Amino acid sequence: MKNLTVKKYDQNDYKLWNDFVSQAKNAAFLFHRDFMEYHKDRFEDFSLLIFEEEKLKAILPANKQGNAIHSHQGLTYGGLVFLPKLNGEKIESILDSVLVFFKENAIETFYYKPIPGFYLPEGNNEMDFFLFKRGAVLDRKEMNLAVNLNLPLRISKSKMKHFRRIENLDLDIIEEKDFNPFWNEVLEPRLLEKFNVKPIHSKEEIALLKSRFPENIRQYSVYQNDEIIAGITLFETKNVVKSQYGATSEKGEQVRALDFLFINLIHKYKRKGKQFFDMGIVNEDNELGYHPGLLKQKEELGCTVYNQDFYKLNIK
Repeated sequence: MKNLTVKKYDQNDYKLWNDFVSQAKNAAFLFHRDFMEYHKDRFEDFSLLIFEEEKLKAILPANKQGNAIHSHQGLTYGGLVFLPKLNGEKIESILDSVLVFFKENAIETFYYKPIPGFYLPEGNNEMDFFLFKRGAVLDRKEMNLAVNLNLPLRISKSKMKHFRRIENLDLDIIEEKDFNPFWNEVLEPRLLEKFNVKPIHSKEEIALLKSRFPENIRQYSVYQNDEIIAGITLFETKNVVKSQYGATSEKGEQVRALDFLFINLIHKYKRKGKQFFDMGIVNEDNELGYHPGLLKQKEELGCTVYNQDFYKLNIK
């Protein structure tokens, strides 16, 4: 691939970038600048655009930290984003041009975080191979739990037994536009109580993102006698729906309201034709490296394990 030019993103590239995201083979709404920039004060953006002559061929959502470039740390996943017709040889040339650009800018390390494979059933592993051939190492591996909605569901007998019992408890599932009930009454207090942490997104941030991406971000809540007792915040992409947050109150815990909501949503999105229901990672900073209770819970809801890999490349 000749005449490749790499440049850093600036605000003048806003429309060009977003138009490219809408056409790319392996993009998601998370790569739209209106999503990436809601927390721009937390990251030094180092996103790249790669041109062949004057035609945009690929983009790289990224941020800079010291002398390292990260496949953007403010996004769940990332990687090189390119057009559907770009073949492997051209992707290799683009990677080499990016690495030269890094070297010219005194970058010493590149951390790469690709999209989990089940998001892109047509394949998306070219970069993994080319990075490996240039000396990249597997820096981290996480277990990402997801339900394959193309296959018969494998929800455990015990979960289904409780589900059938819960169905008679007069619980209401509501899709809400207002995130305040879930954030204020369930998510924030439960995260604080159980883990002494806050959600990654404040309620103001998630409301802002919902206003920008109303078809991609959804809130489902369970009510009993007009009291919210559980909720799940979903991020929808073309093939996958991801539970970004899920939590239940103490009262909801007693009636297994979160399982009730998960099972209903799994069936809902299977009917809608989504291919996977992503329930996220189960990693934990302990000797095992994962949370056994979370792993069991998600497996009993029908999930299987998919790898989420993280690569590190020292720039030579």
